[in-house]
Amino acid sequence: MLYKFIVAGGGTSGHINPALTIAGALKKFYEESGDEVAITFVGRENSLESELVSKAGYSMTYVEAKPFPMKPSKKMIDAVKALSNGTKTASKLIEEFKPNAVIGTGGYVCAPLFRAAKKHKVPVIIHESNAFPGRLNRLSGRSASLVLTGFPNLEKVFSKAKKVVYTGNPVRDIMFNNDYKEARAKLGIDDDTRLIFAMGGSLGAKTINDFMIECAARPEYKDVKFVLGSGKQQSSKLNEEKKEIPENLTIMEYIDNPNVYLAGADISITRAGAVTCAEIAAIGACNVFIPYPFAAQDHQTFNASAFSNTEAGVLVPDAEVKTGLLLPVIAELLEDDERRKNIRINARKLSVEDCDRRIVTAIDDLIKGKN
Repeated sequence: MLYKFIVAGGGTSGHINPALTIAGALKKFYEESGDEVAITFVGRENSLESELVSKAGYSMTYVEAKPFPMKPSKKMIDAVKALSNGTKTASKLIEEFKPNAVIGTGGYVCAPLFRAAKKHKVPVIIHESNAFPGRLNRLSGRSASLVLTGFPNLEKVFSKAKKVVYTGNPVRDIMFNNDYKEARAKLGIDDDTRLIFAMGGSLGAKTINDFMIECAARPEYKDVKFVLGSGKQQSSKLNEEKKEIPENLTIMEYIDNPNVYLAGADISITRAGAVTCAEIAAIGACNVFIPYPFAAQDHQTFNASAFSNTEAGVLVPDAEVKTGLLLPVIAELLEDDERRKNIRINARKLSVEDCDRRIVTAIDDLIKGKN
């Protein structure tokens, strides 16, 4: 039997990487079952999704898509025109490819695919990675055949969808089964040394970078080791600012093995993107979340709250970090071994180890007409 899927997810790696992971999980599932599977993507030309999808070895059909502004403006006319053109392209692809279903993981590039699928009565599957769904997914979820959620308890948000399944967010295999002591041994950190690790994503986060430099420079932390993944964009700015870097702070533009640092750190500090949160849970890290304050609908605060509300992490708003309120939080955590241990345990409870299986099972059940 041959199963076919069209997948879309664009704009950010937080949308694209889950789309690629789902595609890979479907490919593995059907091939292991003795079936065949064909997967193609839609996305914008000269975009991040076109780059990452191409690297992953999948074909892509380019469609027009532009974000709809929150208020009426000329951009609204441009967005409507792009949606119309994109829908025509997606419709032609659906007519030729004849998919069993279309899958979207977020980003406005999904809109023309969803619209075309509805026109051709092809099942629409949405994977919503955040605790607070994006605008497009909330709207599209009203007519979706299946909504897969990265966080629990979103059934009310997608009450009009035919079916909602909590699957968790897919993460890389390296994020599982990491041991604190083994990770520290790999990093060359002895038992008596405290390690604070921070990263702000591929581009970096100025608030986190500035805090790490300030904290490491304080006399009371001279014996604490700090490691910072500064990010590409913020790394160049650090060089331009020529800030004095404390000797106990190691700065790397990119972290190749974040699983080892997250597992071996006494405290880690990150933003609160959906994938980052899933990785923190998979590791079972003692993490302080500093949500990106300009994320759409402040969804990162909702993501982090899922951890802070269950004592599985600590949430400190970006603005409070800038006013110095993260410093006492770090001091308290370093002094409280039992609290750090409990945060690790509770974070681990939020992990969904069989996420890939849940996703492919729900999709397979849908296209085979199972309950």
